[in-house]
Amino acid sequence: MNSAAPPLESDFKIAGMTCASCVGRVERALAKVPGVQQVSVNLATETVRVRAAAAEPGAPIHARTEIGADEASLWQARLHRAVRDAGYEPVPLAQVADTDPALDRIWGVRRDFWPVLLAILLTLPLALPMVGKLWGQHWMLGPLWQFVLATPVQFVLGARFYRAGWYAVRAGSGNMELLVAIGTTAAWGMSTWLWWRAEPGAMVPLYYEAAAVIITLVLLGKWLEARAKRQTTSAIRALQALRPDVAHLLPDGVLREQMQDVPVAELLPGDRVLVRPGERLAADGVIVQGQTQIDESMLTGEPLPVLRREGDTVTGGSLNGDGAIELRVTAVGTQSVLQRIIALVQDAQAVKPPVQRQVDRVAAVFVPVVLLIALATFGLWWGWQQAPFEQALLAAVAVLVIACPCALGLATPTAIMAGTGVAAQHGILIKDPEALESARRVDTVAFDKTGTLTLGQPVLVHLLPADGVDAGAALQAAAALQRHSEHPLARAVLQAEQASAAASASAPRAETAVQASAVQAVPGRGCHGVVQGAALYLGSWDWLHGLGVELQGWQAQAEAWAAEGCSVSVLALRVGAVDEAVASLDPGAPKEPGLNGQGLKGPEPGQGRWQALALLAFADQPKPGSAQAITELRALGLQVLMISGDNQRAAEFMARRLGLKPEAGEVRAQVLPGDKARLVGELKAQGRVVAMVGDGVNDAPALAASDVGLAMSHAQGGSDVALHAAGITLMRGDPLLVAAALDISRRTVRKIRQNLFWAFIYNTVGIPLAALGLLSPVLAGAAMALSSVSVVSNALLLKRWKPPQR
Repeated sequence: MNSAAPPLESDFKIAGMTCASCVGRVERALAKVPGVQQVSVNLATETVRVRAAAAEPGAPIHARTEIGADEASLWQARLHRAVRDAGYEPVPLAQVADTDPALDRIWGVRRDFWPVLLAILLTLPLALPMVGKLWGQHWMLGPLWQFVLATPVQFVLGARFYRAGWYAVRAGSGNMELLVAIGTTAAWGMSTWLWWRAEPGAMVPLYYEAAAVIITLVLLGKWLEARAKRQTTSAIRALQALRPDVAHLLPDGVLREQMQDVPVAELLPGDRVLVRPGERLAADGVIVQGQTQIDESMLTGEPLPVLRREGDTVTGGSLNGDGAIELRVTAVGTQSVLQRIIALVQDAQAVKPPVQRQVDRVAAVFVPVVLLIALATFGLWWGWQQAPFEQALLAAVAVLVIACPCALGLATPTAIMAGTGVAAQHGILIKDPEALESARRVDTVAFDKTGTLTLGQPVLVHLLPADGVDAGAALQAAAALQRHSEHPLARAVLQAEQASAAASASAPRAETAVQASAVQAVPGRGCHGVVQGAALYLGSWDWLHGLGVELQGWQAQAEAWAAEGCSVSVLALRVGAVDEAVASLDPGAPKEPGLNGQGLKGPEPGQGRWQALALLAFADQPKPGSAQAITELRALGLQVLMISGDNQRAAEFMARRLGLKPEAGEVRAQVLPGDKARLVGELKAQGRVVAMVGDGVNDAPALAASDVGLAMSHAQGGSDVALHAAGITLMRGDPLLVAAALDISRRTVRKIRQNLFWAFIYNTVGIPLAALGLLSPVLAGAAMALSSVSVVSNALLLKRWKPPQR
C-alpha cells in the first residue's frame, strides 16, 4: 500500500500588515483557497506558512481538496492573488533583501522615520497655540495656515490609515486604522466646513490641530511597533549566521581528486569535509579522522570545550578548537540540529499580542456603533426635533469628535514607551509587547544554569598537591605552561595564579614570573613543556593515566569532584633530566641525563618514571546575586526551577549552593535544547505561566516558547541569539534584574489597561452627552484632547519607577 503523499507547504512574505486584525483577515482569505488545510501568519516576521494536502498521483481533479504536484505553481499563484485581493502585498522569500531597509538613512535620519518627522514638523505650529492658551497667549494661526499645515498630514502622511481602513470595510470588519481615519476625517471635515461657512474675519472654532495631532501620534506609535517587529526577526538571522558559508569538501577518489571549497548548501549526506582549527562545523556529522576540543555551547550551553574523537557525533554550527578533523556528513538542511533550532524559534515567535487583539475586537464593533449613533443623532435632531440642519449636523459631528480614537490609539504605545524607557535606564531592555502582557500572570520562573545563575566560565576551585609538593609552586608551574594559551582552562589557571599572588601581596612581574619553554599543545589532551629545567605535563586525567602516571591514590577524590560537575586535570613531572632533544628546544636548560631520547613526547611503556605533582579541578561558580535573586522571586510568590545539561548529581550540587531544593522538583538535569522547549511546553500545559531566563544559543527555542523570555547579556559567544529571541533582555548578567524586569512589565501592562479604560470611558460618557446636544463640538474636542492628555500623563507616571533595592 502506498504511503500518503507529503503535504505541500508555501512560505512567503506579506507586506502591509499592521495589527492582529490584519493577521486574521489574511488567514481568512487564504483559508478560502481550495486545498488549504492550515494557515499560520507570523506578524513578527511578516511571513505566512500555508499547508495543503498533496493529492495522490492519478486522483481525479474534480471535487478534491488535495493539490497535485503539477498544480503546485497554480496553487501558489492563487495564494498570492488571495493575499493581494485582501489588500496586502505578497512577496516571495527569494525577493526579500538581506539588508534591513530601515537602516537606510536620508540626511542622517532613518528612512522609515521621515513620515513621522514630517508629521511632527507640520503639527507643532498647530499644537503650540493650544499650549499658549493655558497662559492667556493667543498664538492661533489663521484658518488658511491651519488648513495648509493639517491637510498634508491628514491625506498624505495619513493615507496609510485610509487604505487600511478601506480594506477593512471591504472585508466587513473594523480596525484601529479605520477608527483613526473616521475620527480625524470628521475633525478635518468639520473644520473645513465651518471655515467655508464663516463670514470673512469671523473667529470660528476649528479642529485642524486635533486631526493633525492624532495622525502624528498614531504614526509615532506605529513606527515604534514596526521597530519591535524588526528586532524579533534578528533572532533568525543570528541563528543562521552560525552556519559557515563554505565547506572544505574532501576528494572521493572518483569524481574529485583534490579538496574543493563548496557552498554549505551543496553538501549531501555521506560527504567528507575537513574542519580546520578555529572554524565552525559546516554540518552535522561523525568524526572519521582526528580529535579536537569542540565548543558545543550552542547545543549544551556548557562553557567547557568537549573532547571529540573518531566516531563521535558533532553538530553543525559548533566551534572547532585546536585540532583539524575530517567529518562525514550525516544531516543537512532542515534535518540538521541547527535548522531544527531555527524552526523552533520561528514557530514559537508566531504569537499575537492579547491586548491588541482585544482592542481590535472592540474596534471592529465600536466603529459601526459610533457611525450608527451619529446617524441616529442627526436623524433625531433634524427629523424628530425639527432642528435646523446645521444644529443636527453639529450634534452628529460632536458624536464623531468625542469618539475620536486618539486616546485609544495612544493607550498602548505611550505606556510601552514610558515603561521600556525607564526600564532601559536600569539595564532592562523590553523588546516584545507580548512579554509585557504575559508578565503580570507569571507564576513560574525557569532559569538556565550556565551563564545565567552561574558565571558561565571555568574557575580553578580545587588544587590538591602531592605529599611534599608546595601548592603555590604547583600553581606557578601550571600557570607557566598555560601562560600563552587561550584555552578556557588556561585562563582559569592564570586567574588563580594572579589571585594567589595578590593575596600574598607578591604579584610577580612579567619579567620575574615563572616561565616555560618548549611548550607544546596536544589537541584535546593538554600540554607539556620545560619549567626551570623540569619536564612537566598538564592535561586530562585520561591522558596522564594513559602515559603511565600513577593516579590510584587520587581516584576517589577525582570521582567526587567529577560528581560535583568539575573537570579534573593532572600536573605531572617526567622524572629525569632534560636530554639533547630538550636542550635543542631550551638551550638554557640544565644538561641532565635521562629522557631516553624521547624528548618531550613522553616515555615509552616501561621506560622512565612519572611523578604526579597536583590534582586540579575546574568548575563553574554561582554568580554573586543568584541566591538572593531566587529568594526575592520566592518572596513574590513565584515558583523557581533550574534547568541544566549537567548530570543529575552535578546539577543538584549546584542547586543546593544556590538555595534551590532538588527534592521539591526545583532542578531539571540532563536537558538538551529541544528538551528545554518541550519542558517549557509541559509546564504551560499544566496551566502555569512560565518566564524563561537564559543566555545562550541553546536557550533560544525555550525563550521563544515561554510566556515571557528573559535573556542575559554577557561576553560569551552565541548570546546574541538568545537576546534576539527573548522579549526582555537584561543588559547586565545580574540575576537580581529578573524580579525587576517582571515588576516593570506588570506595571506597564497595568498602565496599558488603565489607559484603555480611560480611553473608552470618555467615549462612553461623552457620546450620550454629545447626542443629547449637551456637548458642542468645541467641548467634544476639548474632552477628546483631555482624554489624550490623561492617557499620556498616566503613562508618564512609570518614569518614577525604580527597581527593588537590595
